Amino acid sequence: MAKTIATTTTVELEGLLEFVRPRHRMILTTQRQDGTPQMSPVTGGVDGEGRIVISTYPERAKASNARRHPGVSVMVLGEEFNDAWVQVDGECEVIDMPEAVEPLVDYFRCISGEHSDWDEYRQAMRDQGKSLLRITPTRWGPIATGGFPARLA
Repeated sequence: MAKTIATTTTVELEGLLEFVRPRHRMILTTQRQDGTPQMSPVTGGVDGEGRIVISTYPERAKASNARRHPGVSVMVLGEEFNDAWVQVDGECEVIDMPEAVEPLVDYFRCISGEHSDWDEYRQAMRDQGKSLLRITPTRWGPIATGGFPARLA
C-alpha cells in the first residue's frame, strides 16, 4: 500500500476563503478568563465580507470569552477526519440582538442557501435571542493534509 504524504499549501486570503466556503465543520478556540483555551465544535461559514461567521447564544462560553479576548482561532475541517484542514486566527466581534438579525440571515445563506420563510427565520432568531460571532482573519496556516513526512516516502 502506498504511503500518503503530508502536504501543506500556502495560500493568500482569497485562496483561504475559497477553501473555507464549502466547509462548515469547525473547531473554535477562545480564551477562558484564566487564559486557558476553550474549544467548541461549531458550524460556520464565510460572509460576503470574507469573515468567518458562527451562530451562538450570548451566554455561551465562546461568546463570553470572545467579548473578553477577541483574538480567536478556528480550525476548519472537511467532512472526513483525514480531509484537508486549515487553522485561521482572527479578531472576533460578537453581535447580539437586535443588530444580529440580518447578519444571521447572511450566516444562514452562506451555509444553507435560501430559507423557505425569511420572516419566520428572523422571528425565530429574535425569539431565541441568538448572537453571531464574526471573525476577521488576520493570520492562517497553510492548508494541510495528514500523512507521512516526505522523507519516509
